[in-house]
Amino acid sequence: MKASSSFVFTTGTIGYPLLFVLLIWIVFWVEVRFHVSLNSFGVMPREWVGLRGILFSPFIHGDIKHLFNNTIPLFILSLALFYFYRPVSWKVLLIGMLSTGLLTWLIGRPANHIGASGIIYLLAAFLFFKGIFSKHYRLVALSMIVVFVYGGLVWYVTPIDPEISWEGHLSGLISGLALAFIFRKDVAKPPKFEWEKPDYEEENDPFMRHFDENGNFIENLPEETEDPEYHYIYKPDDKN
Repeated sequence: MKASSSFVFTTGTIGYPLLFVLLIWIVFWVEVRFHVSLNSFGVMPREWVGLRGILFSPFIHGDIKHLFNNTIPLFILSLALFYFYRPVSWKVLLIGMLSTGLLTWLIGRPANHIGASGIIYLLAAFLFFKGIFSKHYRLVALSMIVVFVYGGLVWYVTPIDPEISWEGHLSGLISGLALAFIFRKDVAKPPKFEWEKPDYEEENDPFMRHFDENGNFIENLPEETEDPEYHYIYKPDDKN
């Protein structure tokens, strides 16, 4: 019997999300330990020097509360991304980070935009809309969980708090929706199993006389045979 699953929990599935979280904590520790501020590396809209924030701003946080509020959702949502959408996970993360930062640079108010919350909105939007587009019950359930747990995030894509970069949140939401549409056909599928008869070719084989032309078992086996010996064979989808 051979079996395999499209939903494989690999080292990278949990390792990469842990690495992301570890990196933002290390950056914050460096700032505190050496009394330096990296806030100037944030996204500063429509300033050429502010373009560097597209790469650096997700790793920079203003204080411990800001960092802690981003840590848990970043880990959970990136874990879900690498678990359910491993083939496109890096594309979603890297393209999404660039597009989120670029949109923030284009539409943001004159300020310094820092933090990983734009990535969180990117991941939440991608997981939600990708689950809906896929019409796969497990992924739709994941989408509902995302909405239930992080549904309150929707309010922060509007300017309800002047200290919060709602432009970054909105950019992440738009990027996640766009990527879910672009990768709507790349869906992780559960394994398919088929029963198949053994590979017997001899016409007079007494074992084969107990199967019809479609491989269906049609009568009891002889006393000397205890098991029809069907084989449980994993059939991977060629499109995956």
